[in-house]
Amino acid sequence: MQNAAFVTSDGIRSAFSAAMSEMYRLEVPAYGTLLSLVADVNRQVLADDRGRLATPEAADSLEKVSQERHGAIRLGTAAELAMARRVFAIMGMFPVGYYDLSEAGIPVHSTAFRPVGDEALGINPFRMFTSLLRLDLIEDRALRDEAERIVSARRIFSDAAVSLVEKAESQGGLDSGDAAGFVAEVVDTFRWHSEASVDHDLYRSLHDAHRLIADVVSFKGPHINHLTPRTLDIDAVHAGMIDHGMVPKAVIEGPPRRDCPILLRQTSFKAIEEAVSFRDGTGKVHKGSHTARFGEIEQRGIALTPKGRALYDRLLAQARLEVRPSADGSNAGAYRAALETAFQAFPDDWAAIRKAGLGYFSYSLGDTISRAGARDDLEALIAAGAIRCEPIIYQDFLPISAAGIFQSNLGDADAQEFVASPNQRLFEQALGAKVLNEFEHYAQIEMASLDHCLRRLERSASAA
Repeated sequence: MQNAAFVTSDGIRSAFSAAMSEMYRLEVPAYGTLLSLVADVNRQVLADDRGRLATPEAADSLEKVSQERHGAIRLGTAAELAMARRVFAIMGMFPVGYYDLSEAGIPVHSTAFRPVGDEALGINPFRMFTSLLRLDLIEDRALRDEAERIVSARRIFSDAAVSLVEKAESQGGLDSGDAAGFVAEVVDTFRWHSEASVDHDLYRSLHDAHRLIADVVSFKGPHINHLTPRTLDIDAVHAGMIDHGMVPKAVIEGPPRRDCPILLRQTSFKAIEEAVSFRDGTGKVHKGSHTARFGEIEQRGIALTPKGRALYDRLLAQARLEVRPSADGSNAGAYRAALETAFQAFPDDWAAIRKAGLGYFSYSLGDTISRAGARDDLEALIAAGAIRCEPIIYQDFLPISAAGIFQSNLGDADAQEFVASPNQRLFEQALGAKVLNEFEHYAQIEMASLDHCLRRLERSASAA
């Protein structure tokens, strides 16, 4: 049992999320504009009662939806990833899922630190998509060794941050003063630094290998590269971005617009070019620039079962085989049409999705519990109103969508191509823990909710 004097992990996570959002708003002013646009769209969706666009869980309140977001960071070493795991654990965030982005030409593999319990997700579902640079994928041996030397020598977390992590681990939590200090130190870890830690020549070599390699290696810390608010109508926000002077991606990553949203849809505005200073061997400072950070939005739908995900992957591949979306957006209309055509094979009705075993649902007792027989099958219980079901919201990510966002902001003309090279064992070894399997996690949530309902109905039937 947690000491009453300690701040809850949910409270620390909420404070961290708010502080990160405020910092990023100051660093990237367009992010503030994006937040305002998303809030306006969400307010209109809820006012229009278009719950079908948001899924039931999203319609709780404008305030709850408006505070929801995820961030993304890129780390350089196993030691950094292992410490990040300990840091996020203090906030009640745990590694869920393994993502191999090398399959899409990005030299990283990743996980998402996030809360996993329903109560914690309801309080604040902040997620941090965390990538580890795959130095082993850099072809140039000398460049790879130099990059490894640089990232191995740095310490991204301050002594104060590490001390507070150790204190929280040893005593089981942090009081309000320590919690505030912890949040401040960790937020500072992800702050933008305009001074590069390498000279310009080395930066160009890293950049020519891959822009993301330069982004990870060339700075003293893993600056937050985007914060993503959740919208209830991503198409409306995507259109509004242009009116607000942003340059959005030509296509929205993920599935097409549907009455019953599935998985995750994402889009972004173009990364900003930021001034950077490089110091050479003589101490002279040279001015330059770096492009990495951008604005992103997302719309979340139902979590899919392995069967549903296999169908999704097949239909997405079918659409992309017909029309491969170009970086300049010149074939965006043709790609959207191909996507919509392909996904006609995926049911767009909650009951059909559930009966086909394509998505995960949460079950709760209905209004006719006293009149329902526990021996009835599930469909009869639902039809009788004894059991209700709602989609379980997808809390995770899609590697192809993430890579599409990365590539649109990092550029597609990188010199080195990367062959798909998944290595979950290596990633978990660096992490110092196993990642939670998202399918097993959603299945457990669904089964627990159904078991609870059936036990209640059995007791009700016995008492009748």
